[in-house]
Amino acid sequence: MSHAYFVTGTDTEIGKTTIASGLLHAARLVGLSTAAAKPVASGCERSPEGLRNSDALALLGECSVPLAYEQVNPFAFEPAIAPHLAAREQGVKLTVEALKGPVRSVLGLGADFTLVEGAGGWRVPLAGEENLSDLAIALELPVILVVGVRLGCINHAVLSAEAIQRDGLVLAGWVANIVDPATSRLEENLATLAERLPAPCLGRVPRLARATPAAVAAHLDLGILDL
Repeated sequence: MSHAYFVTGTDTEIGKTTIASGLLHAARLVGLSTAAAKPVASGCERSPEGLRNSDALALLGECSVPLAYEQVNPFAFEPAIAPHLAAREQGVKLTVEALKGPVRSVLGLGADFTLVEGAGGWRVPLAGEENLSDLAIALELPVILVVGVRLGCINHAVLSAEAIQRDGLVLAGWVANIVDPATSRLEENLATLAERLPAPCLGRVPRLARATPAAVAAHLDLGILDL
């Protein structure tokens, strides 16, 4: 049976791709086929093959199903700014309808475990009044929330979870990614997150010297998702 999830975060730069790559690696370790999509990415670098995004490349590296880069990341922009602003500067209308087709193509490959990674947090703007969260709604994907554990994360995590549920989607699980190990009262903060978030914790990932997918996967428990 195929399982697919939308990966979002409590903010930008809190390790969504690090955790998503670890989840994909964990799935491969238990014999599941994997695929991924990062439909829109800014902060891409020029290469002989075209614009390439490091996050999208990391996800592609953990896909066991053959995928071209453009399937994983169909909308790539060079400026490291909000995607809707980068798209506007390039004259591209970034809509849910435009993103939906390429992502559905990846989902249609039928991998056992597919992740669709968003950009930034839950309410990232697209064109007009649309948000990237509307893509997850259109695809009816359950959501995995990556919580960047640092000062203020409880508020961000709880508000994100409330928004996800209010949008009619299932919060399938969350991951505590400890981006600031010096966070005051770390254990108490993690306990509060566990109490307040209406979904199981899939793992607690410490600050790693080398956050490779294999190293991250060692701290995750995919069994909680009943794959």
